[in-house]
Amino acid sequence: MLIRRTSLAAAAVAVATAGLLAAGPALADYAKPPEHLLRVLKAPPPPAPNVAPGGQRLLLTTAQTYPSISRVAQPYLKLAGVRLEPKNRSRHDTPGGYGIPACVADFTLVDIGSGKETKVNLPQGCATGALWSADGSHFAFQNAVDTSVQLWVGDAATGQVKQIPNVQLNPIFGNTVQWLGGSQKLLVKLVPANQGPAPSNGGVPTGPDAQESLGSSGESSTYEARDTLTSVHDEKLFAYYGASQLAVVDTAAGSVRPVGQPALFNDVSAAPDGVHVLTESIKAPYSHAVTYQRFANDVAVLDITSGKATPIASLPLADRVPVHGVPEGPRGFDWRATDPATLVYAEALDKGDWKVSVPHRDRVLMLKAPFNGKPVEIARTAQRFEGYAWTADPAVAFQYENDENRHWVQTRIVDVDQPKKEGRLLWDMSSDELYGDPGNLVFTRLPTGAQVVRQDGNHVFLSGRGASPQGDRPFLDRLDLGSLKSERLFRSSADAYEQFLGFSNTPGRYLTWHQSVIDPPNAFIRQQGDAVADAKAGEAQFASSATALTKLADPTPEVRQIKKQLVTYKRADGVDLSFTLYTPPGYKEGQRVPAILYAYPADFANAAQAGQVSGSQQTFTRLQPYRLMLLAGYAIIDNASFPIVGDPKNAYDTYLEQLEADAKAAVDKAVEMGVVDRNRIGVTGHSHGGLMTANLIAHTNLFKAGVATSGSYNKTFTPFGFQNERRSVWQAQDVYLKASPFFYADKIKLPLLLVHGEDDANPGTEPFQSRKLYQAIRGNGGTTRLVMLPNEPHWYTALESNEQLVAEMLNWFDTYVKNAK
Repeated sequence: MLIRRTSLAAAAVAVATAGLLAAGPALADYAKPPEHLLRVLKAPPPPAPNVAPGGQRLLLTTAQTYPSISRVAQPYLKLAGVRLEPKNRSRHDTPGGYGIPACVADFTLVDIGSGKETKVNLPQGCATGALWSADGSHFAFQNAVDTSVQLWVGDAATGQVKQIPNVQLNPIFGNTVQWLGGSQKLLVKLVPANQGPAPSNGGVPTGPDAQESLGSSGESSTYEARDTLTSVHDEKLFAYYGASQLAVVDTAAGSVRPVGQPALFNDVSAAPDGVHVLTESIKAPYSHAVTYQRFANDVAVLDITSGKATPIASLPLADRVPVHGVPEGPRGFDWRATDPATLVYAEALDKGDWKVSVPHRDRVLMLKAPFNGKPVEIARTAQRFEGYAWTADPAVAFQYENDENRHWVQTRIVDVDQPKKEGRLLWDMSSDELYGDPGNLVFTRLPTGAQVVRQDGNHVFLSGRGASPQGDRPFLDRLDLGSLKSERLFRSSADAYEQFLGFSNTPGRYLTWHQSVIDPPNAFIRQQGDAVADAKAGEAQFASSATALTKLADPTPEVRQIKKQLVTYKRADGVDLSFTLYTPPGYKEGQRVPAILYAYPADFANAAQAGQVSGSQQTFTRLQPYRLMLLAGYAIIDNASFPIVGDPKNAYDTYLEQLEADAKAAVDKAVEMGVVDRNRIGVTGHSHGGLMTANLIAHTNLFKAGVATSGSYNKTFTPFGFQNERRSVWQAQDVYLKASPFFYADKIKLPLLLVHGEDDANPGTEPFQSRKLYQAIRGNGGTTRLVMLPNEPHWYTALESNEQLVAEMLNWFDTYVKNAK
């Protein structure tokens, strides 16, 4: 029942008394939670820090917390995996399709040397994140207004911004704006001039949606189908709105020069020389079965001085790619950072199928300008090629490959100009490994704008999360390329969470992002070498000479009363598990309180990695919607480990058994600690966690009630695989049925609240999944409630929708958990 803007407590009592919570009529107004929850929900998030190339400035970007439902409800078109607002051609969804792109609420520039802060006066509209120029002197951003998407450029020294006139951007496929080489010029995608009005069918269908398959076998993952085309009219709209004109913008002069002819440019990438541009343009015929990423396309290199395009490859429709596989033919085109214009790309040697046994899965090819010769093979990889990380030294590159079957990754140091010389193995490890993760390479920019691994003589730098049995402690290491040994330069202290941001322009100085349970995130400046050895601790301890660069205030001081701790324990079969336990404000030791468990199951190839602790209890506490229940007196058993362990080929044979074992271990531990009342525990989860929630309500008696959001409850509707399950429903029918709570709806007698976005396009979690489960539970006499949030995708973005979610969750858990008889 949607509750009008009256007292939630009174409404909950009235609903419970009337017995209408499960079947009451929907009312017109959105509900609101109590004011003390609402204030925290609407508090601004911490800004996202971005160090400029050269390390002279820091840009802090604060996103809008939640847009209004009027913004989320703007009309849009669904075109082959893209949601587009035709009025101004802005994206109605993020590139992943999970929500409305967040508008920037604030840009703040910080001079790293002086600490001076400069607020950027943003234009009216919806600005997006900024892109730094290669030298860090300017930044560019898009700004969506009523009838167009504008291009703006800012001066990093003054914070002054200006609009580039006569520019109407077309962001439909992304890669809309990028800096050209080390210049002050931009390569942009424009709406083509003189395009005329959009195709119209007068609101009347012009024919049926017809598809056919002529006997060819081959898998096609359900996860590739999202908002697919359904008619000839859709195809015309896709071609109309997808077309863009490439142009070069001189930001100093404000001039715009079109380059080449309009096309449906998908991927566009400028070479380090700032002259050659790699283009991937979509071409007809278009598929109604998959999204645009699988459409046929032509790959070419465009010379932006002459307008001449040199063809590289013509790739067919890839609508039968094996699950977890890759398309056949050239793929993954990228520029070599150390050359003016040299392409590197891969081709599968196993038909793109993991199930095929071959000595090498991929070969890697290189093609130099002028791109009319024969490509040179520079490598063959035993597993799937994942790309190169280049250094400024042409003889040193890092080559990555991935074995999806074993969850295994390898990294080698190679010289691509000497392909017969075997590379040196640097890392050989499980992709699930946390404790032994060496970190990620730290990058910098060349004067050309190309990104390369940062070097200091024969050393490179690694930044990582620093997972440990005590929680994450981020670090900065220096790796010797000769000995392949790492030296630790920095590690976050145990009573904070401090991560490396980037190097400043002063030698030996770097920036970190520091936070603790009570301290909001802020930028700090540190000096290399300020660590002193501590033999007792057995690790580096850092002097207190670090300097705070920013002084961001706490937007929700009342949340600091919440306490949290990292808790470790074991599953019955010995697998190590963990969760973070939050206790409500005013909690007194020994008091047993109602609790809510939140989790998202994860797949692991072996138990060793499944049991590794993830996360930190030292992060600044922010309350997501379900965590707001803390302010209503609940404890939260947060991010409980729910591993599904086993060979990816058959791990889901024991999915339910492992799910129950995970839940029982978490509940038993929380009760053993003396904090949680065993008879008053609820469970909640989103997406794959929603499936988990429904299954736990169906198959266990560990919880009093559940709230499942945007879940997938009948896995037979994702017949070619789900999560880590590779087999199709025809190969493992029992597994699909067993994992689907829809087929156990007659067993769901505990109260289950289902919440879903009406416009969820995430494949596998379409809105009908919740509707059908609700109907099944209702028809079998269970206690359930269905709330469909208008205009919402997979993740809920509107303020009103999130207010509704919190209000629904609070009422449900209060009625069936906290106050349950």
